[in-house]
Amino acid sequence: MEELSRSTAVEMETTIDAINDDLLHNILSRLPALACANAACVNRSWNLIITSLLSLPNLSSALSINPSLQDAVNEAVDKVLSKPIRPQFAIASVGPSFSLQQAHQLITGKLGSRIPIVTLISQGIFGCNAVDDEFKEVQWQFIENDEDHPDHVNENHGVLLTVGFLPGLKVSLIPLLSKTRGTQALMIDELVRNIRECSSSVSGSASPVAILLFSDHETDMKPVLQKLDYAFCQETVIVGEGGSQFLYQGEAAVDHSNDAEYSSAAVALSFLRDTGNPPAGVGETQFHVVLAPGMAQIGPTYKAVAVRERPRDFSTWLTAKREAQVESLDGLTMFDQIYDEYGGDLYCSALYIGVSKRRKCSIGKEKASWIYLQEFHEVLRGDEEYLYVNGVGIRSGDSFQFYLANANATRDSCNNASNNITRLKRDLDHQNAGCSTYKKSVFGCLMFSCCGRGEFFLQPILDCSPFVDNFPGITFSGTFSAAEIARGDLSQYGPVSEERSSLRCCLHVYSTVYLIMSFTPASPST
Repeated sequence: MEELSRSTAVEMETTIDAINDDLLHNILSRLPALACANAACVNRSWNLIITSLLSLPNLSSALSINPSLQDAVNEAVDKVLSKPIRPQFAIASVGPSFSLQQAHQLITGKLGSRIPIVTLISQGIFGCNAVDDEFKEVQWQFIENDEDHPDHVNENHGVLLTVGFLPGLKVSLIPLLSKTRGTQALMIDELVRNIRECSSSVSGSASPVAILLFSDHETDMKPVLQKLDYAFCQETVIVGEGGSQFLYQGEAAVDHSNDAEYSSAAVALSFLRDTGNPPAGVGETQFHVVLAPGMAQIGPTYKAVAVRERPRDFSTWLTAKREAQVESLDGLTMFDQIYDEYGGDLYCSALYIGVSKRRKCSIGKEKASWIYLQEFHEVLRGDEEYLYVNGVGIRSGDSFQFYLANANATRDSCNNASNNITRLKRDLDHQNAGCSTYKKSVFGCLMFSCCGRGEFFLQPILDCSPFVDNFPGITFSGTFSAAEIARGDLSQYGPVSEERSSLRCCLHVYSTVYLIMSFTPASPST
């Protein structure tokens, strides 16, 4: 019997060793992440194959609408880890009926303490359902008094989990802190310095490859984005969403997590070129940003005359004049002028002003330089005295135009995004022509879409079509948000005059942002 057992063991070992590498690669690539990690310890041959598998670019995402938080997290985690992956970062979005603290604890407990993790309450989620693999869109309703609407509370559940591994990059999480005592102030310069120092230590460059931002709903991101756009080279991608409640896990340059004097106003996932992981034999991960702005420019150009800031209610009262005219105009007069041009649909749409600003900007004690930017302010109302808009930071002499968010602008932007993504796919196909191996490919996309765009569409998931139609089967997920972050200029909003071509715009409304990820394998000669 003992001899038979030894013989059987020898035969099994011989059988396993006889499997060729291609077949073994196929088998191991189907293992869940944890089983794959354990299999790497079997022998050197398996270790080499699994190391190769785990070095591939990977974005894995799944959502669950299970009403139980524990079950929803389990379903999402099991799905994203159902294939080999070595997570570098994780982003989790949960419904408002779930406890953010409990969700964060469950997710970090599942994924461990070694990777940056951001958990947030978003306005809604979309992605691949963990249970049936069907693409699903869920937009939640936020009710001020949940006790009066118990049905909505029961519907406001769900979890979206996205984990990623991006070859050649290192991911670092850096919070934007705000002082809670005395004069409250965002510590923006410290955020910039921390990102610069972290990037320099990893890549030798002060500018990261990309920054993914998530901000608190009470944080005014306009001054933050002004400095980030000023501080980093134009090649640095900056995208994200604003208006969320969030928790995070990650190593901070200075840990203030237990300090009552500070709170976290935003958090930055910084993607850094890892020179400690040399590009030879690794390949290059790239980010491509496509913006679909949901507003159209209407009416003439105005110049602010009298400006009164109201910090207590975070608003501004202003009068203005048209260019080349002397007479100051109140809010009602400006409304009448743009109503005459646009017509009756004006009062059924969301109205903003896009304000062109020329400001001096610096980081710390660095020499200040001029920056030119456009920022959007929601129009609250107008009367015979003033035009009332949300936000502060407008000065006398700033020029502005009205912008309208409506169904036509939203559909046009969706079509333009589809054309831009089709052009990206065509460019990739052209680059890959004649290449039998080492082809550049798209492996994932994150999307941030305004929660208000859906009301302009007669069909769901319309904003998803530009990517899904061009890259079917590729990991695609995202969230609905209150504000969309995408660094760029005004070209996506239509034709721009030479005078306005230098204006930067980083914070958008009624828009959709696509963050597309591609990978180019390294050839053996590199």
